[in-house]
Amino acid sequence: MGTEDPAGLIDRYLQLCEDRELTEAGRLLAPGALIVFPGGRVFGSLTEMAAAATGRYRWVRKHRDRYLVGTEGDRICVTSLGTLYGEGNDGEPFDRIRYADVFLLQDGLITEQHVYNDLAVERPATADPDS
Repeated sequence: MGTEDPAGLIDRYLQLCEDRELTEAGRLLAPGALIVFPGGRVFGSLTEMAAAATGRYRWVRKHRDRYLVGTEGDRICVTSLGTLYGEGNDGEPFDRIRYADVFLLQDGLITEQHVYNDLAVERPATADPDS
């Protein structure tokens, strides 16, 4: 697993999360991985993260436009930049909502995921600031 291209690993992880293949996506996380969403919400698992999204929108996906890859000591940092699109609980579609996801990898596994997006700013009536 440690030889996979870091951006490719993150792209695969994000796709698995979008497809709700959480068991498979979880295999890419290191034990005790830190998952932090807007508002400082920390999740202990992908299942917990997915459950917290219930009631915030019907569905959401990402246009993953680019990846930035660097190092921090013995860890690799991958930032995924793009936009969100989906459907709010009110049935209204949304698109072009900026996001940045920052990942730290060590030994080929994700140790940290930090999620930032403008969903609450762009759709304040239907989005929770912690989404």
